[in-house]
Amino acid sequence: MVTASPSSRTKPRALRPGDKVGIVAPASNVKSEMLEAGCDGLRRAGYEPFYFDSILERDLYFAGSVERRARELEDMFVRDDIRAIVCARGGYGSNYLLQTLDLKKIAAHAKIFVGYSDLTSLLISFTGAANFVTFHGPMVAKDFAVADGVDLASWRDAVSGAAEWEIGEASGAKPLVTGEAEGVLYGGCLSILVAALGTPYDISTAGTILFLEDLAAKPYQIDRMLMQLKLAGKLQDVRGIVFGEMMDCRQGPAQDYTLEEVVLRVVGELGIPVAFGLRSGHVSRANITLPIGVKARLEVGGEVRLRILEPATTV
Repeated sequence: MVTASPSSRTKPRALRPGDKVGIVAPASNVKSEMLEAGCDGLRRAGYEPFYFDSILERDLYFAGSVERRARELEDMFVRDDIRAIVCARGGYGSNYLLQTLDLKKIAAHAKIFVGYSDLTSLLISFTGAANFVTFHGPMVAKDFAVADGVDLASWRDAVSGAAEWEIGEASGAKPLVTGEAEGVLYGGCLSILVAALGTPYDISTAGTILFLEDLAAKPYQIDRMLMQLKLAGKLQDVRGIVFGEMMDCRQGPAQDYTLEEVVLRVVGELGIPVAFGLRSGHVSRANITLPIGVKARLEVGGEVRLRILEPATTV
């Protein structure tokens, strides 16, 4: 996958209070009660939620057929009344859409697209091949559906076109390797990024501040996936690395080492700044929105600061 420079990447239009937000389910099936709770959360945040009734269809563990999911997503991009698209949930199944979606059509109607976990497949495809900024952040039937599920400050800065903003000490991130670096913010769920290696939808990490997060993977599995990235040359030209909260990534109660020690065995000698614990994706609370495909600066010292150096949307 070829990733364009941030200067040539399309930025979607900003989201404003009262705008209509389209909800999609490109992966696993959705529970109606969580969907409605998330719609209430979107309304409280000031937006008008919209979804097609077919979003509740089910095919095994998927949210309906590949054709349904692809049609739903393309329709949301094309509709003039939809200002942003937020995924209902992750799970599994976004990779089925990669060969079906019309990326030229989607790129011609670039919009705010938000998700995480399995949706990493679509985030990196849209940021790379379709060449527009995407957003690693809260989902409707997950984060918007619960109290304190969304970090509203980063959400508003990301989607409203803030010129320059910062994710600081309240992010949960702590220093592992000190240093400073600038690059293009990129990444998502570690296991999904690794699954893309060797496919036509491979990841492009050169020149990036790489964000990596996952859920319920044992430390040796995290080690194995990081080593796979390293052996594939994907860490060679990375400028800095930020790990997520890494929820439930433990071997068991008797584990006598930390996950931080595990990741440092792989990335600690790369000569780049490394931080751990930034709360985006699979999180315990207050999901932070990260714009994927924009210039950023990572500062790791006594504390961790991630500065977004350009607007992620156009006003």
